[in-house]
Parts: sequence; structure tokens; C-alpha cells
Amino acid sequence: MSPRNFEKDKELRAERRQQLLEAAMHVIARRGLPATKIADIAAAAKMSVGSIYNYFRSKEEIFQALVENGQQEYRTFVEEALSLESTPYEKLHWYTSNWLVYRNGWAITVLLQYARTSEAVPAELTQAVSSRFIDNLRPMASIIAEGQQAGVFKDGDSTQLALIYVSMMEGLILHDIPGIHEIAALTPDRMLSLLLK
Repeated sequence: MSPRNFEKDKELRAERRQQLLEAAMHVIARRGLPATKIADIAAAAKMSVGSIYNYFRSKEEIFQALVENGQQEYRTFVEEALSLESTPYEKLHWYTSNWLVYRNGWAITVLLQYARTSEAVPAELTQAVSSRFIDNLRPMASIIAEGQQAGVFKDGDSTQLALIYVSMMEGLILHDIPGIHEIAALTPDRMLSLLLK
């Protein structure tokens, strides 16, 4: 096999794996892990059941990959906000605007809550998810601390304020699940007003 074909095969495999995970995310988020069957994931991904096993050994392994990927995506997202060359308010506005329209935000939130609260999830995975959650608060806390130093955001422990803000965002995104819109559109300015002095 030529190096070019090897690279193309590797790229196609990565694309197929991502397609599988995308389908699995929505199936598991809607049905729950215990009620989801590999056949459900295969149907949603437009793959055969046998093909799924070329990528993962079980639905639990798929679930673990989903929560790890979801937390890494979030970390990349919040670090991008932190790295923006703008004011702390503008950084948090960018974060809020983009998170509210993030198409997989609701599904990632559902899966992460399940991973942190279900006794069906292995303890080591629950612990890893919780540790990453705390670690992922750091960039948000840094944005809030910058805003406090600039006199824009409320005083207080920046990590606690980050936890409150992120928890609010998680809660709100669950009221805007595709096909279930329970609240009117929220504007980032309204949400950010909770942090302003």
C-alpha cells in the first residue's frame, strides 16, 4: 500500500469514527445509556452493527469516548475565549454567544451529567469526568478574574463565580434542546448582567 493510500485510509477511518460518535451522542443523550443498543447507534450512523465493533468494543467504550471528547471540545472552546485579544466582557460575551448556539451543547451536557451522577457509570470514569470539569473551570475563572481586576465583574471567588456561570449555561442549554424549545431566546447581554458590578 502506498503512503498516500495509507494516509487516505487513515483519514477516512477518522471521519467514520467521528460520524459514529456524532450519531451515538444524540442517540444516547435522548435514550439514555441503558436503553441504547449498539443497533440503535449503527442505524443512526448508517453503519452495520459489525462495523461499529471495528471502532469500539462496547457502547460503554463509546460513551467514555463521548464524554472525553466533549470535555476536550469544551476546554478548547473556553481556552479560545480566554485567548481572544479583547476585554474580559467581550471574551465572556463571545463564549456565551457561541455556547448558546453550539449544536451539540445540549447532548454533551446530558452525557456529562449522566457520567457524573449515574451509579451505572464506573467510578473511575465518574472521577475523571469530575476532575476534568474542575480543571475546565480554570480558563473561565481566569476570564472572570481579569474582569474583576478591570472593575467590570462582581467581586468574589472567581472559581465559584465560574462554576455558577457555567452551571447556568448548562441549565439553560437544556431548555433549548432541538425540537423542545421551552424558553425564548436569551441574549448574552442579559446573562452577562448577572456578573456585572
